[in-house]
Amino acid sequence: MKQVRLLLLFGILSSFPALAQPVGLSRIELVESIPIETVLDNPDIRNTQEVWLEMIDAARGSLDIEQFYISNKVHEPLEPIIQAIERAAQRGVRIRLIADARFYKTYPETVDRLSKQGAIAVRIIDFGKLAGGVQHAKFFVVDGEDVFLGSQNFDWRALKHIHELGLRIRDRRVAAFYADIFALDWRLAEKNDRSLLPQLLTPKRYERPVVLVQERDTLHLTPTASPIMFIPDSALWDEPFIVGLLDSARTSVSLQFLGYDTRKRSGGEYRVLDDALRRAAARGVKVRLLVSDWEKDTPAERSLKALSIVPNIEVKFSVVPEWSGGYVSFARVEHCKFILVDGRLFWLGTSNAEYSYFHTSRNVGVVVAATTLAKRLEKIFSKSWDGPYVEPVRPTVKYERRKHDGE
Repeated sequence: MKQVRLLLLFGILSSFPALAQPVGLSRIELVESIPIETVLDNPDIRNTQEVWLEMIDAARGSLDIEQFYISNKVHEPLEPIIQAIERAAQRGVRIRLIADARFYKTYPETVDRLSKQGAIAVRIIDFGKLAGGVQHAKFFVVDGEDVFLGSQNFDWRALKHIHELGLRIRDRRVAAFYADIFALDWRLAEKNDRSLLPQLLTPKRYERPVVLVQERDTLHLTPTASPIMFIPDSALWDEPFIVGLLDSARTSVSLQFLGYDTRKRSGGEYRVLDDALRRAAARGVKVRLLVSDWEKDTPAERSLKALSIVPNIEVKFSVVPEWSGGYVSFARVEHCKFILVDGRLFWLGTSNAEYSYFHTSRNVGVVVAATTLAKRLEKIFSKSWDGPYVEPVRPTVKYERRKHDGE
């Protein structure tokens, strides 16, 4: 019954009347990061550093940041972002930062640098203790009305050596959802005790979809998050919304992720997304899946090869060339995470296509129905899919693992 309701929702989105709002006050913007020395840049889409600086420098009352980790280097493009946060604190903005416990051990320096400033409050959240995973979300909320979410970590490499895609959304109704996610995690991070969840989580129902008007286009936005037990409105769990999108597809599905796997890390199979793609293909829907070459010679490779032989499904590896200046660890990769359906609906978020991202780890996303924006996303996908940095996944090929860790 839940799936039926989802399908009905997506089927009638285009018939929703637009709410009376002045054009420009509430809007949504695609934001990208491009690996230098590649042809992936889209000149009509602003780059992440520019947008982040604009948002942070505009903060007047509050800035809430929830990140997987912070990895910074002096003279690299994240340093101006960190300085902008420090300037915001100096002018009286209330700043709170949440970082993941596991990765804080790897990258403590910049988190500690910010925490030493009296006006910046920092908490470390342990989603391992809370749910068995990690705090993998990447988002921040400015003044309760301006939100950024997407694949971009607070990592200097994410601004210079990785293909990333995010969304800036300016609307208080949408921001309220992510602000409440942050508020819950902030309270949880104080003691990292799951037994406190019932008293910290206040059930709430959010307006959905939120209707925005932008440049003569009507947009319908529904914020989502994971895992289900850690969402004030459990109806906004990522996984069923994604399955609903896939089950609504009539002509095409285009997906891009860092990783895709039908295997649970704890053992067993996770076939929810895989089965939905196979159902779509069986209906005659053209499915295209693009994943990073970090999946070569890993257990996930089996899932990709099995999917690649299904009629109406194509799977490709993205292989971004190394930088001329030398090897950069955990970089030179396409890290985008989105699903586009029929050139009219899409989900964009912080999860990869694997069990843990939806069931044990904190992630956020958003479902958008917007013809103009969806068509722009389709062009971004096609630029990678048809570009020089891809190769088809072939079931008979023995792939060699590409080094991406260490120095």
